[in-house]
Amino acid sequence: MNYQSRIVRNHQICGGEAVFRDTRVTLRTVLASLATGDSVEEILADFPALKAEDVHAAIAFAAASASEDLPVPATPHIPVSPHP
Repeated sequence: MNYQSRIVRNHQICGGEAVFRDTRVTLRTVLASLATGDSVEEILADFPALKAEDVHAAIAFAAASASEDLPVPATPHIPVSPHP
């Protein structure tokens, strides 16, 4: 998903914090809701200005951010012990 088309920054809206296009709902708020376990449906009920695509854009943003900022740990080598 192209999250850049759904998430915008404008210094005149919410102090320049990332928001969803045509809303004042911040990306941070939606990510916090997802982190606490809220479903897409619950988030949409809490923020009627949002669309499902906005929530999916938040997830895509988080995934892209994680892959860019966090090194992926190597798969640990677990030695296999022979069973007697």
